[in-house]
Amino acid sequence: MSHHSIASIRKDYMQHRLTEADVAKDPITQFTNWWQEALKSEIDEVNAMTLATASADGFPSARIVLLKGYDTNGFVFYTNYHSFKGQQLEENPRACLVFFWKELERQVRITGLIHKVSSEESDEYFHSRPESSRIGAWTSPQSQVIENREQLEEKEKELKIAFEGKEIPRPLHWGGYRVKPLIVEFWQGRPSRLHDRIQYTMEDNGGWKIERLAP
Repeated sequence: MSHHSIASIRKDYMQHRLTEADVAKDPITQFTNWWQEALKSEIDEVNAMTLATASADGFPSARIVLLKGYDTNGFVFYTNYHSFKGQQLEENPRACLVFFWKELERQVRITGLIHKVSSEESDEYFHSRPESSRIGAWTSPQSQVIENREQLEEKEKELKIAFEGKEIPRPLHWGGYRVKPLIVEFWQGRPSRLHDRIQYTMEDNGGWKIERLAP
């Protein structure tokens, strides 16, 4: 596709609007309102979100992960702690999450500090996963170079035999992270690129400042 034909791709956003009078007093309540609407819209993989991290030297990286829970303390996802994102989060425990719900012409951007969830919380989620996913957590040396796919498949076969009839424990190198939000922006597409952007910023007293940003 030529540069010109890519540049000519356009869509006018006309479904919804977002005003200061519409939004909740805190971003978790506002997220819940939009989350419920997204669920009702039957968006495919509604919990898919971009996770952006950076190493200590500021080199960025981003990938799609799945939200597995949220509350007033933050937004939770699970991964291999030895993965590349795990290494970056160890060096620089800050992250940004972005949800893009194109069916509703909406984005949510969450910037904050990151902590590992408790072992108990990681255990509870791990044991709720299908057996194949639990074995997969043991099988894959995530982000490391491997010879070929067959190496993974052989390891998976060995582990299936080893764990047969036994409870599969959670690997200590696998578990959850929680992003505690400091800034949350809600973006609603509007006509003529004059989008609505409402930003919540956590203040020193734990309250939230609400501001409109220019598109």
